[in-house]
Amino acid sequence: MIRYFEKLYKDYAQTFEVTRIQFHEETEHQDLVIFDTPSFGTVLALDGIIQVTTRDEFVYHEMMTHVPILARGCVAGDATDVLIIGGGDGGILREVLRHKTVERVTMVEIDRSVVDLCLEHMPRISAGAFDDPRTDLIIADGVRFVAETDKRFDVVIVDSTDPVGPGEVLFTESFYADCRRCMKPGGVMVTQNGVPFFQGGEVTQTFQRMGRVFQDNGFYTAVIPTYIGGFMTLGWGTDDATLRDVPVDALNDRFAKSGITTRYYNPEMHKAAFALPQFIKDLMIK
Repeated sequence: MIRYFEKLYKDYAQTFEVTRIQFHEETEHQDLVIFDTPSFGTVLALDGIIQVTTRDEFVYHEMMTHVPILARGCVAGDATDVLIIGGGDGGILREVLRHKTVERVTMVEIDRSVVDLCLEHMPRISAGAFDDPRTDLIIADGVRFVAETDKRFDVVIVDSTDPVGPGEVLFTESFYADCRRCMKPGGVMVTQNGVPFFQGGEVTQTFQRMGRVFQDNGFYTAVIPTYIGGFMTLGWGTDDATLRDVPVDALNDRFAKSGITTRYYNPEMHKAAFALPQFIKDLMIK
């Protein structure tokens, strides 16, 4: 029996039974492997760390997408232009494009191999999103893009790896400042921010760095089985403090008008996700 070991933490690991290795290659930027499992379907790992599985990807992609977009609003002009940094598997892109009010999605991915291989081996994640005429896929460094672009966005979604290797630069204060620079007034930024039970330092660091850039910042949570350790924190930054306190009735109205069906997200989960356990609050040190 073949097994894949993910040892993200020094003293704790998880293992997957592998029924087939679909692909394994050292790309220009990272070690990439795609394999099949009995429990989690098809799995993508980068540099030895699990990135996405076809079994539970919907949790992460729905919460990273629908929370900021529906917080922003659901009528034309509220969330018209969306920027995705990373997200080469296409799951975030898929969920963003389900919003009819979104007119343009700019997706900046540094590694073309991730996009191509996910299209070949995990096509149901993107579900045709790369062919949507509203999609503008740019193969480039996301850090450089936000520093140089003249475009402005209502929502910025940073679907990055952890702050090691290629993903490290996406957790800096200068990157957050450049993201804020290319946001429209009232815009919102969300980020992948790790599992605080094991990666508490990332929560503290992000809270401090984003706090020096945005007038309102914090976290919301989701539980994704693949990302071992309990809650995953998703970073939140905006200059409009009202966006993370939208009443449930308003969220229900926006969600109904969107016509979107989901497997994890709903307005009640949206609201509850901002209620943080005390151990996470304790990590939010200014």
